[in-house]
Amino acid sequence: MNRLGRLLLFALGGGVVSVLFVLATFDLPDFGSSIHLYRDLAVPAAVQHHTANVVSAVNFDQRAIDTFGEETILVASVVGAAALLRPSADESERRAPDLGRTLESTRLVGYVLMPVTLVLGVDVVLHGGITPGGGFQGGVVLATGLHLIYVTGTYPALERLRPVVPFEVAESLGAAGFALLGLLGIWTSGAFLGNFLPLGAFGQILSTGTVQVLSALVGLEVLGSMIVLLSSFFAQEISIRKAGADQ
Repeated sequence: MNRLGRLLLFALGGGVVSVLFVLATFDLPDFGSSIHLYRDLAVPAAVQHHTANVVSAVNFDQRAIDTFGEETILVASVVGAAALLRPSADESERRAPDLGRTLESTRLVGYVLMPVTLVLGVDVVLHGGITPGGGFQGGVVLATGLHLIYVTGTYPALERLRPVVPFEVAESLGAAGFALLGLLGIWTSGAFLGNFLPLGAFGQILSTGTVQVLSALVGLEVLGSMIVLLSSFFAQEISIRKAGADQ
């Protein structure tokens, strides 16, 4: 497609979106109004399914299909980035260079913070249904915790700590598990991603039905995606060189 065709396509799509956006604003409540339909509907729905964190109730229950779409976009983005960063015909792998010595104080702080960060990430994922947090935030925290070994140590140490293949599997299992739970929702409740698991006592970890399970699956998928994405960037920057370049 030439430049003119791309501009016409953009003008058509942008024009349609602009018209729909303007039409949607006509039904918004007046500024300063006490009428908040989303609030009035979302909070009772969250309480009905014993989900203390209303944000997680929206993400993994009331609008879980939107979250499934976001998961799919994330997986597709990581796959696309990894494909672009893979070695080309004129590139080859090399041994990661020695970038110097890390200060002992920096190394100590990293070794102390890494397990703390990992525990915090697990806590954020597991308590996403009852406190602020969830799978998206917790998955990023977990990936950050693992990469502290690179900040305070060496790239070979990072490679030993996080072999990429298991995290590729984790990424796939997280996304596939989300879809499978959605199909089970159709079978048990008649709705894709319907909340069909038993509800426990309000305020407990297992009190949200499928919300907590979906949050954990998202955490697994985000963790795997971040590891795979960062490993591709690290490999391109540190251990891949142009053919004929200096070692």
